[in-house]
Amino acid sequence: MEVQQGQTTQGLLETDHQSTGTNASRMCLITVGGELFAMDLGHVSEVFEVDSITPVPGAPSTLIGVANLRGAVIPLADLRPSLGLSSTDSSLKYAVVVRHGSQQIGILDTVPEIRTVRQDEFLAAPAQGTPNAQPLVSALLRVEERMSGVMEVPRLLTSVGLG
Repeated sequence: MEVQQGQTTQGLLETDHQSTGTNASRMCLITVGGELFAMDLGHVSEVFEVDSITPVPGAPSTLIGVANLRGAVIPLADLRPSLGLSSTDSSLKYAVVVRHGSQQIGILDTVPEIRTVRQDEFLAAPAQGTPNAQPLVSALLRVEERMSGVMEVPRLLTSVGLG
């Protein structure tokens, strides 16, 4: 299911009546630099269309600014550079607000999707880096004919300087 203009995940959850069952998970799929990533929907509080971004001098390079969401200031992150992906496309018009504890951040995206996925669609992520490395992607997810990296939200917040 794709997010329609002006719709939030709260609205999606009300309109998507798929049964998750005991063998399934609800995931939010985002596209970053043309690559598909997934995160547990339990960490996603909202999706909104970004009207304007206010730059914040001295912020970490991943944080491109902040947006106002009904009076709340939401820091916005463009993950493309930190994931080694091309950042030439400037058509990122949605922010997926992810939350872990008291920390939250808006991840810029083109059009997010909400999916129910079965456990057998998850695959182990290939080992990479040093043994003590804390990679952002903890697993792979098969979505139809596509592959997606499953992002760990606590590690994501730490990587952008908020954790």
